[in-house]
Amino acid sequence: MARQSISLTKPNDEWLKAQVKSEEYSSKSELVNDLIRQARKQQVQVDWIRAKLNR
Repeated sequence: MARQSISLTKPNDEWLKAQVKSEEYSSKSELVNDLIRQARKQQVQVDWIRAKLNR
């Protein structure tokens, strides 16, 4: 897996920590990967809708 270094605002970092602490995710990395996966899935859906509207 590729490693990345990112900077987060304090509120975003605190939210990530809270999600991990609640045991919803095992790590910040797992959570960020899940958020990216969800965003990518949503983009596919948006692209599909746009294609249908542009017919």
